[in-house]
Amino acid sequence: MKNPWTVLAERPVYDNKWIGVTEYDVLNPSGGKGIYGKVHFKGLAIGILPLDEEGYTWLVGQYRFPLDAYSWEIPEGGGDFAVSPIESARRELKEETGLVAKEYTLIQEMHLSNSVSDERAFIFLARGLHQEEATPEETEQLVVRRVAFDEAFEMVLRGEITDSIAVAGILKVKLMLMSGALKI
Repeated sequence: MKNPWTVLAERPVYDNKWIGVTEYDVLNPSGGKGIYGKVHFKGLAIGILPLDEEGYTWLVGQYRFPLDAYSWEIPEGGGDFAVSPIESARRELKEETGLVAKEYTLIQEMHLSNSVSDERAFIFLARGLHQEEATPEETEQLVVRRVAFDEAFEMVLRGEITDSIAVAGILKVKLMLMSGALKI
């Protein structure tokens, strides 16, 4: 479809190594003048749902500065555009949990907040797991828990897991299990 928005002017407002914020003077689809702000992400969002042969997954708990709250999530992190999403998934899973997987399956691609940002996410299912040593980044103070997958699903239903990548990954795997597309 043709873009119904007309950009009259644009101004960079903020920039760091992770994001850039641009403000646009626009004509909206009805012809009215307005402004639109866009957050440009300089990397990909990567989520990995590890699932072992006993039906367990791993959750990562950490304090999220922007939310001023503690969050339980699947292993997640950023991926460089110059690196394939699956390579970023391998790095993030090992970094945060110490897990190494034999098999990765892309189960979901998402736009995370398409009304204000261009951030894209890739979620992988990781199988054939073995444990090595985790190597979290200096900015990460992580708590890693191995939990029954059904417990992670219940945490989503109870609102204890609210991170969009984690919610999407857990719900997608639950649907795959229920439909028979995936077996424990």
